Amino acid sequence: MSIAVLGPTFPNLAANVGKNVSDIYYIFVGRSLGYLGGSVIGGVLFDCMNASLLLALSMVATTVGLYGIPWCKDSLLLTALMSVIGGSMGILDTGGNVLALNTWGAEAGPHMQALHFSFAVGAFVAPILAKMALGGSESKELPVVEKTNQSVLKSVPTASAASATPALQDHLEEDFLWSYVVIGTYLLLVSLFLFVLYSKGSSARDKSKTSLQKDKLAKYHCALIGLLFIFFLFYVGAEVTYGSYVFTYAVVFAEMKESEAAALNSVFWGTFAACRGLAIFGAAFLYPGTMITLSLAASAVSSSALAFFAHYRASLWGGTAVYGASMASVFPSGISWIEQYTVVEGKSASLFVVGAALGEMCIPAVVGYLQGRFHHIPVVMYAAFVSSVMTVVLFPVMYKLATSPRENDLKEVSDSETQKALLSNSRLTEDEEDEDDDEDVREWNEADFEVIEMNDKLKNSLIDTSQKIPRDSPAQVALQPPLDNVSSDSPVVAGGSPGRQNGNVDWEKSD
Repeated sequence: MSIAVLGPTFPNLAANVGKNVSDIYYIFVGRSLGYLGGSVIGGVLFDCMNASLLLALSMVATTVGLYGIPWCKDSLLLTALMSVIGGSMGILDTGGNVLALNTWGAEAGPHMQALHFSFAVGAFVAPILAKMALGGSESKELPVVEKTNQSVLKSVPTASAASATPALQDHLEEDFLWSYVVIGTYLLLVSLFLFVLYSKGSSARDKSKTSLQKDKLAKYHCALIGLLFIFFLFYVGAEVTYGSYVFTYAVVFAEMKESEAAALNSVFWGTFAACRGLAIFGAAFLYPGTMITLSLAASAVSSSALAFFAHYRASLWGGTAVYGASMASVFPSGISWIEQYTVVEGKSASLFVVGAALGEMCIPAVVGYLQGRFHHIPVVMYAAFVSSVMTVVLFPVMYKLATSPRENDLKEVSDSETQKALLSNSRLTEDEEDEDDDEDVREWNEADFEVIEMNDKLKNSLIDTSQKIPRDSPAQVALQPPLDNVSSDSPVVAGGSPGRQNGNVDWEKSD
């Protein structure tokens, strides 16, 4: 809201400082430079201090800037306040992304989409709020003079016109008070909640956790961060460029009426905001890499249709809608995707935001310069196509670098393979020993069965012999020699004596 409110109130700002609109363009430069500086400083500070405290202080600084703008009568002071707002917004964007990653970790996808959806909601609400504040009391004061002078102020707000109508100037100050102060008060309320979180020790950085995450750095960490910096530069630059120049293209090249051109512009930003809202639910079911791939594919198809078939009305309208939808989830999905492969700290997130800010500044300026040089070429459409090609080429390269195994991973894999080989060898040796044991057991079992069979035969032979020998007297029986000492021609020996049988068994066992 604090960024988007400048657009609809820009003519009134010029009248408030007694300048023409074309004479205070540098306030945009001041805000952009402040945004870049805040992104860099925020990345450094976020690694050194509490996140909730840093975000709360940045929102308080934004509130101070918004409260001071309606009372500002000097253009340089206005530029300084815009720089303060830009710097605090840079800190907020950097810290918000990193804080979401640190809070939800691998489950930050839907929360990251919701964070960036809130930006689209604020950009949509702020112009409506500003117009309501500026036009809410026009019919109550200066019913005769205001209509003419207000139109003069909005078309050519000069110092002489501003000084000629002091009553109207007071009325503008009151409008500024309500439009900017309402937004500033809202930000102040949010900052109070962040101060409460800080007082309860929430979001304090866990140093031990951070030290453990250092091992998660990708093999090509710096290259990944640099490529993602370029990726966001082209993506955000293409998004802002198309949203800024599609109205002019529709009027000049498509020969549309201004109402139709405004509707085409609204289609782009409407589908952009709607798909950012849908991406909150999509991120709960899809991986960030999948969402980026789908978005880049839709961007390539729609930008090709706009670059080569935009002279057809259906292609222009359909391509604009699909192009806006494809741009919605790329930035938050990109941050969630890179967090899966490497550590995203404050400095890394600041580079992402700086890349996006540079794309927002440079690519629209280059397209505007080229469009002024080549009047008959739709530079904005070709810029969208070239940016889409660059992002489609960069993402597979980043994916290849992100999935490259680290040296520690390779060492762990080799160690695990060695352990598996050792385990498999030991298991093979154990299996062989078990097989040998089984064979020995089978041999002993067979030997036992043979012993049992031979004992049965010996028992039967003894019974038969005892039946054939006539019964002697007890004295004769006592004089008979023991069974083990009988001669070899006795029937018992023919069946095999126990002693010799045991010797045969022992010989078989030794075999």
